[in-house]
Amino acid sequence: MSSGEFTPAGMAGQVVASAAGPSIDKASILARLAPGVARTRDHLLSLQHPDGHWCAELQGDTILESEYILLLAFLGQGQSERAKECAAYMLDQQCDHGGWAMFPGGPIEISGSVKAYLALKITGHDPQADYMVRAREAILRAGGVEQVNSFTRYYLAMLGVIPYNLCPAVPPEMILLPLWAPFNIYEMSSWSRTIVVPLSLLWACQPKTSLPPEHQIDELYASPAKTLPRTIGGVNHEGSRGWLNWTKFFQQVDGLIKFGEGLGIKPLRKRAIRLCEQWILDRLKMSDGLGAIFPPIVWTIIGLRCLGYKDDCEIIQQQMRELDKLCIRENGKVRLQPCFSPVWDTIISIIALRDAGVSRHDPAIRKSIEWVLSKEVKHPGDWSLNHPNVEPGGWYFEYNNEFYPDIDDTCMTLIAFGKCLPEGVGREWTMEVFDEPKTGTPVRQTSEIPVVFSGRSATAEKAIAELEAAAPMVNAIRRGVRWLKAMQSSDGGWGAFDADNTREVLTKVPFADHNAMIDPSTSDITARVLESFAGLGIPADSAIHKRAFDFIWKDQQPDHCWYGRWGVNYLYGTWQVLVGLIANGVPAEDPRLRKAVEWLKAKQQPCGGWGETARSYDDPNLRGTGVPTASQTAWALLGLLAAGEAESTTVQRGVDYLLSTQQPDGTWNEAEFTGTGFPRVFYLRYHYYPLYFPLMALARYAQSQSR
Repeated sequence: MSSGEFTPAGMAGQVVASAAGPSIDKASILARLAPGVARTRDHLLSLQHPDGHWCAELQGDTILESEYILLLAFLGQGQSERAKECAAYMLDQQCDHGGWAMFPGGPIEISGSVKAYLALKITGHDPQADYMVRAREAILRAGGVEQVNSFTRYYLAMLGVIPYNLCPAVPPEMILLPLWAPFNIYEMSSWSRTIVVPLSLLWACQPKTSLPPEHQIDELYASPAKTLPRTIGGVNHEGSRGWLNWTKFFQQVDGLIKFGEGLGIKPLRKRAIRLCEQWILDRLKMSDGLGAIFPPIVWTIIGLRCLGYKDDCEIIQQQMRELDKLCIRENGKVRLQPCFSPVWDTIISIIALRDAGVSRHDPAIRKSIEWVLSKEVKHPGDWSLNHPNVEPGGWYFEYNNEFYPDIDDTCMTLIAFGKCLPEGVGREWTMEVFDEPKTGTPVRQTSEIPVVFSGRSATAEKAIAELEAAAPMVNAIRRGVRWLKAMQSSDGGWGAFDADNTREVLTKVPFADHNAMIDPSTSDITARVLESFAGLGIPADSAIHKRAFDFIWKDQQPDHCWYGRWGVNYLYGTWQVLVGLIANGVPAEDPRLRKAVEWLKAKQQPCGGWGETARSYDDPNLRGTGVPTASQTAWALLGLLAAGEAESTTVQRGVDYLLSTQQPDGTWNEAEFTGTGFPRVFYLRYHYYPLYFPLMALARYAQSQSR
């Protein structure tokens, strides 16, 4: 395997000192650098699947196991061996405070703790056991079951613990609203849409599996009334800006819907249910379950069961198999993943390996590129409704999720592909993708639309041969670039799945407390889109670029960092923006970027690493602070290296931290959750983050020393 080796130049001994930490011997760093890069590179290569892809475990909190148990209870399988194995894992995750948290070291999360307690009771755990007493006391200290969120209420209602009128109404008639209507389902984020449609079937049918008396949770009520309040607080309902209090408005609408339904006023209900059913069935095609992610799959099973689908019918069985795939069994315990991350893990692995000197001709890289090409979206999806004349393109996150390509996976794929094109693209070579005129005519295949590479090579014959060999990748790049351009929002930024998904009043509806009802533009994704364009040699002088730059500058925080929507948190966002803007020609000396660099430097810890807690989403005063991690240290280093800080004491101390904490097999230990699902609601631990990101950082530092 032609993996290559780094041999950094400039190995002369040099000692640098810092007031923030101990002296660093640069010669010692450089002596350890090439072996360190090689160890991680080789370990990452060893994890590749035979077909060319990578996929690590994606870990969430225990709401996955508890909700799975509650689903099984609804299906009459609450005492099954599978349910008990999930309960055993969940018990291992109980925190010292007695409850369950969203991330290691986090405070009690009341909804997850109530679901965990109920799931343990259903699976036969004695409520007088010490761990159950501690859980109960922790829940009561946190305000009791009265504080649970809307989605927990739906689970409690379908199991007969509370009446449905204590849940927010989710009328299926929403699906009848046309695209021009302000509250149609396509103004919700894609992930909310895939939950709300099947959930509306639960609301319409209101089935109930009655739990036996010993499984009730009356002991979790903090108030003598032993009932839940009719209104729900929590995330997104902490106050309302503007002349109209939208939270109270939607609460009144909720009451009117329930009043009307109580009178039997549901003239369009049957038609709406049929449309919801067909909407779900259509999106199960070419997908590993609805949205290829845990919550919509669960609600699909529940929703279709409400319509009379039997447990042994193929559709229900297939969805149960998708959940089974997400299960990881170890030592008599079962934990679940929220979804799989193969496209994401593969494309970042390609980037890291190319940075680490693995040839683009290496079989490992060639196989991985072929695998990624096989995952390109070729069919219209929900995004197409607002972009009917745009040819499908882009990539999704999971193994199969054709209806829902996302911006982040698409631009990260383009970055990976850019590193595998003939040498010089993005530097000696530039790329231009010609756009179609916006005439409203049916979309043409991109094979009819030219892409032009311009530059110089050793010989014309070599250049032509290289580009012909890369033709499948170039065509996919062309489609991906054009799709990304079409998905830019009117504010100049990019969201995750849709353009202009910004109807903020939707965040105030009663069931919006998962903090993810809309999908607005974010600086981290916007900067990564720009980085992908730069890596392909696309000139940064277009109107698309100008609008994106303006969006990012406006989003800079008062202390000069940037918010990270998809990684924890300001370290993630600031890294992305530094890399994206500098790659597109913004000078590293720009005062706004210099202030961001100084912010990163100021957040380095005495050990040389960086870390940030997910609590910074709740309390921005905590931004840039937390347990140091390999992944977040790598992000900070990548941002600083892009800004020309390779020779700074800060970077050398950061590199030393990574090399000093590297394990003999090339990995790093990292238990913290540094990925973000929904801020303040759900966080993720990507098990390969402390592998390919540190490799990327060390390799780029090595490159800086070899120039």
